[in-house]
Amino acid sequence: MNLFELYEPAIPGYQSTEDDKSKPEWKQSRKTKLTLTQINKLRKMLDVRKYEKQHNLKRVHAQYGPRPDAEGGGAPSL
Repeated sequence: MNLFELYEPAIPGYQSTEDDKSKPEWKQSRKTKLTLTQINKLRKMLDVRKYEKQHNLKRVHAQYGPRPDAEGGGAPSL
């Protein structure tokens, strides 16, 4: 807003009140409630992710872990 707009009437065509989007729209503040179907779907998805992570860790351990035929070739124990 300019200072002259306080004391003089608005210039016609200068601003359209219908196109003015500066006023924030009211948004619903309540959280949506999850249904039992959605909760079960989320639980199944988490179970699948957990299984895939365990499977991936087994593959990584087999690839980068110690060899089964190695006889403690690592650092000496104290």
